[in-house]
This record gives sequence, structure tokens and C-alpha cells, in this order.
Amino acid sequence: MPAKLKTAVLGASGYSGLELTRILERHPRLEKPVLLRREGGTDGPTDLAEVFPELSGNGGYPLRSLSWPELKRQGVQLLFLATPHEASRSLVPEAVAQGLRVIDLSGAWRLKQAQHRAIYSFQDADAVTAAELTAKAVYGLPELNSDRIASAQLVANPGCYATSVILALAPLLKAKLIDRSHGIISDSKSGVSGAGKSPTSRTHFISVADNLSAYAVFHHRHLGEMVEQLELDDGDLTFTPHLLPIPRGILSTLYVRLNRATKEAEVESCLRDFYAGKHWCAYSRLRNCRSCSFRCTRTTAISVFVWQRMASGWYWFPAWTIC
Repeated sequence: MPAKLKTAVLGASGYSGLELTRILERHPRLEKPVLLRREGGTDGPTDLAEVFPELSGNGGYPLRSLSWPELKRQGVQLLFLATPHEASRSLVPEAVAQGLRVIDLSGAWRLKQAQHRAIYSFQDADAVTAAELTAKAVYGLPELNSDRIASAQLVANPGCYATSVILALAPLLKAKLIDRSHGIISDSKSGVSGAGKSPTSRTHFISVADNLSAYAVFHHRHLGEMVEQLELDDGDLTFTPHLLPIPRGILSTLYVRLNRATKEAEVESCLRDFYAGKHWCAYSRLRNCRSCSFRCTRTTAISVFVWQRMASGWYWFPAWTIC
């Protein structure tokens, strides 16, 4: 049996960091991860259970400050960054210089094109190194890039909205079934935890409870990911995100026009063939579903596609991502 991989999680006290820690803890091929906090010094929490009391009594989850020599001493080979975009942008060059492989959960390294990356307003200390890392970063969507992820030094995990939209559209675009001249519409909705743990006026209870709101219309950060990964032109996709008063989960309803008369069996075959062997994706005809709904549960991400042809000739694809 091969030796177990030693990992570390920086930002374990955030929402993404907590879920990642839970996954790594039970993975059979990994050692127990080293958990790191972004706060330096000795003033921060020393155990993850201090931040998330529900973890109490499970053997302890010690939190340490980041130290490159200490990570090397403990034999860490793979570093996960569950940190804000700006922090990841500065930390990745340091981690790579230390010989670590990195999986970054932020948007810092997802985008190849400068016009899409501009929304983050990054100020790189070393522009040459940043450009090199941007070029070599692999977009971490296994259904599209599993062959490259396995050997990548830097993996840029996809955004939540982007995951739901890309997975629903990729099979149809690869098969050249979509008439892009009619445009593609994505009506997407997200739970509040997708905005991160830091409170804002938009995610305050009084703003979210019993409410539904659109935000970042025409300039959401995930739009560039969708366009780049699906090889679309910027004007091909109309994406409108909404905030729901629920903790977590994504529902993206996509409307596409096919470029020729297509039997439903061909659409079904397109989805089935594209996702054959992809265990985290499932699809179904609408008539096989009792309701177009989902409950947000603490599960590993899974995408489910439900599709139906409309009388107008458009196809309707709700896509869930439970994360």
C-alpha cells in the first residue's frame, strides 16, 4: 500500500476550510491534516473546536500558525488554501517556492485572461512569477481536467456558481448542440455561506431573511470562469446570481436553444456519455423527478441535472450543486 499523503489546510476556521477538513479527516489515503489559521502569533484560537463547538469531543483539532519550516518538518506535501483571494495570490508563490503542491479554493488563480482577472484588482509583488503560475495553474474541475489535475503543482478550484453552470453546459457545447447566436441564460441562486464567513450588510440577517435579491449583475466574479472554461465569447452568456435565505447550496436554471431539431434521446445520450464514470454527477428527466427541489445538507458536492424541452424550442436545465 502506498504511503499516505500528508496535507495541510490554511484557513481551516472558515466555512470552506471546515468542510475541507471534514473531507480530509475521513479520506483513506490521507494522514490527518495539519490545520493552520491565518492569524499569526498566539492570540488566535488553538483548536478548531473553539471556532466550531460541534467538533468538541472528537479528539482535538489543533490550530497552528503558518510556518514554512514547520510544514517541512512535518512532511507536508500538499497545501490547501481556504483563504481570501488576495491572501492566496500572495501565498501561492511562497508555497511553490517551498516545493509544495497547492490546491487553492479562492479565485486567485482560476482565470487565464487579463480582462477577466481585472475584477480582482490584484497587485502582484512579482508580476513575472505570477504570470508563470497563472499559466501553469490547472482549473480544478475533475469532470473536465482529471488527467491534468493529478500531476499539477497548482490547482485552482472552481467557484460554486461556475461549477453548476459549467457542468450543465459542457456536454451540450462539446457536442455542438447549442445555438450560441440565441445566447445562453443562467438564472442562479445561492445560499448565504457562499459569500464567506466575514459579515457584510448584504449577508446580515435583516437583509437576507424572508428575502430574495439579485446581486453583482453583469459583473460577478465567476462569470469569467464560465466563459473561459466553456470557450464562450463574453456576450454569449447572460448570468444573473441571486441570494436565497438558506445556508448553502446552488441552483442554476439554464435556458439554451439548440441549433437543429434534436430528439430528446440525443440530448439524454449526450449527457450520459459525457458523464459516464463521473461519480459526482447525476442527471434525470424532469418527468422522473417528483419535484424540482433539493434540501441543503452537509454532503460532499454533487451536481444533478434535470432537463426538459419547452414548447418554444428552448431547453430548460436546472443544475444543483450541493456544497
